[in-house]
Amino acid sequence: MQIVIWIFLGLAAGWLAGKSLEGRGYGVWMNLTMGVAGAVAGGVLTRSIGFSGYGGAFVSSFMAIGCAALLTILAATVSRRAIRVRAF
Repeated sequence: MQIVIWIFLGLAAGWLAGKSLEGRGYGVWMNLTMGVAGAVAGGVLTRSIGFSGYGGAFVSSFMAIGCAALLTILAATVSRRAIRVRAF
């Protein structure tokens, strides 16, 4: 069940990180894909460290959001895209 939560959080984080990039980011589908990949990787990493149970669900979800946004922004940095704060 937790992987479903990570996927939804990754979709949201990838979309928001894509919105913060200049232009349209990498396109909607690539932003969402990178968000989901980062969220699942962050969630699995947190669970493998040993966070489990009710408190672990919060920590792993928070880590999933952070990794999803970080992956999208890191990919933008590597491809030399400008990252700016934009009004939604």
